[in-house]
Amino acid sequence: MSPASPLRLARLCALLALVLSASCAVAQAHSHKREGHRSDPRVGLASARAVGAIRCASGSRLKRVAVRKRCNKSAPTANAAAALPIYWGATIGPQLTGTQAPWDMSAVSKFEGLGQKPVSTINFFQPFANCASSPCSFYRFPTTPMENIRSHGSIPFLSWASESIPSHLDQPEFQLSDVVGGTYDTFLRSFAEEAKAWGHPFFLRFDWEMNGNWFPWSEGVNGNQPGQFVAAWRHVHDIFAAVGAGNVTWVWCPYVDPGDRMASLTSLYPGDEYVDWTGLDGYNWGTNPSSPRGWHTFGELFRNTYRQVSESVAPTKPMILSEFGSSEYGGSKSEWISEALAQIPAEYPKIRGALWFDTSVEGMDWPIETSAGSTGAFAAGIRNPAYLPNAFAELPPGPIQPGA
Repeated sequence: MSPASPLRLARLCALLALVLSASCAVAQAHSHKREGHRSDPRVGLASARAVGAIRCASGSRLKRVAVRKRCNKSAPTANAAAALPIYWGATIGPQLTGTQAPWDMSAVSKFEGLGQKPVSTINFFQPFANCASSPCSFYRFPTTPMENIRSHGSIPFLSWASESIPSHLDQPEFQLSDVVGGTYDTFLRSFAEEAKAWGHPFFLRFDWEMNGNWFPWSEGVNGNQPGQFVAAWRHVHDIFAAVGAGNVTWVWCPYVDPGDRMASLTSLYPGDEYVDWTGLDGYNWGTNPSSPRGWHTFGELFRNTYRQVSESVAPTKPMILSEFGSSEYGGSKSEWISEALAQIPAEYPKIRGALWFDTSVEGMDWPIETSAGSTGAFAAGIRNPAYLPNAFAELPPGPIQPGA
């Protein structure tokens, strides 16, 4: 992938029509692509990872659901025989059952059937608010999806974005200065208190891929200024700390940058006291006609940024691949999967979690089920005992530790 080209990941708002029940009324948010960014495939992926929402009436209760897609030099070394345990899982889209996980946990069962192993963590997305109508409607802590995941024995992984839907790059009401200045403190405090009340440990990936320029929380877009990303992160973190939400594990997740062309990671890192895990996102777009970027191996994509984060930016922190995937076009996806799942435990010792992006987005063929070969390669690779099954319904209090 060419890191120099603009990346606009505004994430599809309703990642296809999510249907929770016959009584669901879909409030669909449209992803807006900025002029000048349309040719970049990561625009579509950002669109696809854009957060969307639906409201579903269930009896007298109103459930709000958010959706979303799209987080070289010296090689890392480690002894494959001494591979450390890895939480594994996916973002699981609606293509398997018609409704995405974790609102439909049968989608998780279908994915696990393909992988022939139960997942230990599940990712889903939620923005701050839905501003399709005025006034904006702010999303509460997603207790039901969280509990669905935990009851399955898996660890919830919430990707939470300081934006509104419909999702677009210019959101003057959701600038980093608004977060830093306290505009959303009442909402943030309420969200943090509800997280504390739920009480169970979960990963919180806040404002990911901040080193790019395709989300409204990146510096240099949407009126955001240098230094404001770290200030906003610390402000939000401090509110959670103040209410005692110690069950939150904070994940700081940039996008892979093989050519060192994006924003400096050092300038965007909030500090060890504000981060529990680091993360990385990256995709092999191949030559898929929807977004042809060329074929790149797992190592070509991840090695350089992994080295920067694990050696310089945050050497004491464990890492999770929050999003990764490959196309079928331009090479062998099955071989790409096999190599990636073998290399992660053997060559990247800081990586203690890996989440496949198993959802179709604007013509991109990310799911493992795009071919029998890819499905089989994924099942074979994840069979490695380093990849942990779902045995985490009752994690101890405090930040999540790497699996043992």
